[in-house]
This record gives sequence, C-alpha cells and structure tokens, in this order.
Amino acid sequence: MASEPLLTPDVLVIGAGPAGLTAALTAAQGGASVLLADLNPGPGGQIWRGLKAGQGGEAGDLLRQVQAQPKVQTLYGAELKLVETVQGRNRPERVAQFGTPGGARRVQAGTVILATGSSERFLPFPGWTLPGVVGAGGLQAMVKGGLDVKGARVVVAGSGPLLLAVAAGLRAKGAKVVAVAEQAGVGSLAAFGLAAARSGGKAGEAAELAWALRGVPYLPATFPVRAEGEKQLERVTLRTGRAEFGLRCDWLAAGFGLVPDTRAAALFGCALGSGGEVQVSVWGATSVPGVYAAGELTGVGGADKARLEGFVAACAATGQVERLHDAPRQAESVRSFQAALGRSFALRPQLARLAAPATIVCRCEDVPHAALQGCHSWTEAKLHTRCGMGPCQGRICGPATETLYGWRFSGVRPPLSPLSIADLLSEPAPISPLPASQEPI
Repeated sequence: MASEPLLTPDVLVIGAGPAGLTAALTAAQGGASVLLADLNPGPGGQIWRGLKAGQGGEAGDLLRQVQAQPKVQTLYGAELKLVETVQGRNRPERVAQFGTPGGARRVQAGTVILATGSSERFLPFPGWTLPGVVGAGGLQAMVKGGLDVKGARVVVAGSGPLLLAVAAGLRAKGAKVVAVAEQAGVGSLAAFGLAAARSGGKAGEAAELAWALRGVPYLPATFPVRAEGEKQLERVTLRTGRAEFGLRCDWLAAGFGLVPDTRAAALFGCALGSGGEVQVSVWGATSVPGVYAAGELTGVGGADKARLEGFVAACAATGQVERLHDAPRQAESVRSFQAALGRSFALRPQLARLAAPATIVCRCEDVPHAALQGCHSWTEAKLHTRCGMGPCQGRICGPATETLYGWRFSGVRPPLSPLSIADLLSEPAPISPLPASQEPI
C-alpha cells in the first residue's frame, strides 16, 4: 500500500472554531506555515457551524482572512487518532495521525496549538433516552445540517446562555418554541446580566436574543424531571420550586452547560486542572513543551475568550511577543466574564438526584443508575459495569458521572477512535516539506 506523505508544517492547529481560526491566522502572519485540522467538514466549530467566508460579522471576516493566507492549509473531516513523539532537528516533535475521508494523514510539527473546544454536559433523568430528547447544541447542529423543524414543538431546557441561542435559532427555522427552562434562579441570572453589560458587546447580543424570542416563555429556576412517550417523545414534565407541570412537545433540547473537550490534550500528555480544564500559563503553554491550548478546553468562557487565547497562544508559539502589549488588559475582562458565567449557571444539587434506579446512565453499554450507585470511582465502574467502554468512550457518561457521583473522568486512551484496517496497514512516510503555496487538502 502506498503511504501518504508526512506533512510537516511549522504549527499544527487542531480545531477550527474561534480559537483555532484566530491561532492559525496569527501564526501565519508571523511567517509560520500552518496546518489547520478539524473533525467537522468545514470551519466554525460548534458556535460558528456552517460558517462561510464574507458572511456578516467578525466570524465571516476572520474566515476570509484565514482563507486568504497562503501559509495556511486546511484539513477538514480529520479525526485525531494517535500521537507519538519523535526527535526533531532541535527538540522533540509530535506526529499526529488523523483519519479522514481520503484516508490516513500524518502530520509532524514542532509546535501544536490545541483548540478543541467543549462538549455538552448531559444529565440523566427518566425518559432522557427517548427519541426526540437531544442535546441543546446537538439539535442546533442537526438543524444547521438540514433537519426540518418547521412547525415542530420544542422545549429547550437545562442551563447556560447556549439555551437562548439555540431557542432563537430554532424559532428562526420555523419551530414553535414552547418554553425555555433555565435551572439557574432569578438572582443568578440578574448577576450574569450585570456581568454581560460590563462586557461590551455581550449586552447587545443579549438584546438581540431577547427580541428574537419575544413571546416565548422564559422560566428561571425550572428544569426537566421526566420525559414521556410511547415510542418517541410526547411530553416533558418540568419542576419549578415544589410544583411540577407538563408540556407537550416533539423535541426536548436539553443541555446542562458545557465541559472542556480535553481528549486530544490528554493524548498529548497535557496536565489537567481540578475542574477538568487544560492547565496553561498566561501565554497558553501547557505542561508539555511545544504544545499550547486555547479556547473552551482551558475553561468555558465564550467566543471572545477563545479568540483572545488563540491570538495569545499563537503569538507566544511563533515569537510575536511585540503583539501582546494589550493582551493582559483584555485577559482580565474575559476572566471576569468567565467567572461570572461559572457562578451564575452553577448546577443546583437537585439535578444530581433526578435519575431513577432504572434510568440509563451509560447509553452505549446500557448501564443503569442502580448499577453505578455501589461503585466508588470511574475505574471501578468500568471494571464492574463497562460504563464508558462503548463507542463514545465516556464522552457522554463521563461528565454525567462527575455530576452524579463526584468521580473524576479518566477514560482517554489511544486511539481516540477505532482505526481502520487501511490505517493500520499504512507505512510511515518520509518527511516532506510543506510548501506555503500548496492547495488545501
């Protein structure tokens, strides 16, 4: 079998959301050749999914600038599988293997910037596995991918600003948004509103969402406790205070905040903090020399934080320190907003007690709540119940068990996803330079 050429950019950026796009552009502006890789078929990440160059706003302008850079190559539909360390010319370098629709691709780079974003936190409750119950961001992605929700009744529930963005997007596509249920209370929401008002454009974004959702009931201190239906979702029961009430719906979009997606960082050997985020210095450097991290995987804080961290990490990685004079002031602002976000949308303890004994917690292996209550750690649960050992490798049940049982998720092992026979049979290829003028892969 003919082996693929080994790509050797100066900088490998993994993740093409706000942080990754900014990092790729910044590194290229400093003269580095860049390979920008992402699992999705196009740029934008979850927050800017379906992004097109030149569309209105800063996102479209950023993508246009990236695409105009001859030193930036892109590799979309690229799923990171394995990472190995080799000796480079001056220091150890990493070789990352990706699975793509066109076959395996191997990339060797002295500098890596991780910008893998975050994933939704799902919390089990009776009926959450019914067809029609999906993640809030998941339904948003499905609609952006072509799902027709015109006329469908949708309840959006959980926690965080994402709920409003999802509800507004669904309504714009013709869905009937029955209600938005936010588990945070009125006081917490008011505090977050004040923090948003101090963060420049956040107040304007909030006003736009409020206008887009005019007439839609917004229910603070309210959360789902049960989903019901014969073969698919027909009704959701919500609780506010001690009272419960039901709403008929076709879809329940439920998301209880975001958690940093650190699987790639763990594969590179990066140290994690107590909150599960990647530990970084003020310049975005991780515990592994030559590996930087930016965006939601260092702590959930929104697109402004992601873009700033992508800029800082790329400047530090490529020696453009003169461009960082204003970074400390900007970092103070985004850290303040990030802290307010965490405080305001902290999950209430009742959410960890919604699951009934028969409620499935690990969907891949059909492990119920009752089987996990006697376990004392993630490792013990895997040994006795196979929790987290299915196709998702703990992406769904890992964060859920942290909330339910206080376990620390530790399920990342190479490869991150199954390797094909073709990938296993491919031979290592000789190093070949990555010309700046090469067309995107």
